[in-house]
Amino acid sequence: MLKTNTTIAIVDDHPIVLEGLQRLLQNAEGMEISGCFTTGAELIDFIRGQKVDIVLLDISLPDIGGIELCREIKQLSPTTHVLALSNHSERSLILQMLQNGATGYLLKNIAVGELITCIEEARAGLVTFSKAVKEIMARPSVSDLKGATQLTKREKEILHLIAEGKTTTQIAQELNLSPLTVETHRKNLIQKFQVPNVAALIKAALQQGVI
Repeated sequence: MLKTNTTIAIVDDHPIVLEGLQRLLQNAEGMEISGCFTTGAELIDFIRGQKVDIVLLDISLPDIGGIELCREIKQLSPTTHVLALSNHSERSLILQMLQNGATGYLLKNIAVGELITCIEEARAGLVTFSKAVKEIMARPSVSDLKGATQLTKREKEILHLIAEGKTTTQIAQELNLSPLTVETHRKNLIQKFQVPNVAALIKAALQQGVI
């Protein structure tokens, strides 16, 4: 049986990156560049009419976030493997991409041979990472080491209301508490999560899945 080439679509809003990747891969054995795009919308239109095995996806595009685009690609074409190709090395972002259907995550400092290996692994249905990403994933995050922050039922209620943008006065009225009590809880929450302000509190709570 004749083995078909792996068809690859590349999405990046920097034309020089598209050109570079195309040159690197066009001579790779068993691989075929089927399209290069600078926006997510162009890629989605293309996938509607064309089978693509691998999408190399820059997750910072002008028209759509990489996580949302990855989800759309998988809904439209479940057999297409999405490989994030990014400069962003945050562990939480890597996990979010995987949770939304990505087959792998590669940093843009990846070597050519390594890139080809990752594409081959993805085509075979394996979850794949570039060497730098493997190192990031192997290191536990601070929240992994500490475990989720333990909160009382009242603290959880107040945290949810803070996340909704409610003021101390509004929270106090809603929960039938004094504003001073609400402020005390707010300070305790900031201390428990070891963050400097409310914005960081909400971000930390989201990362830990508390809200």
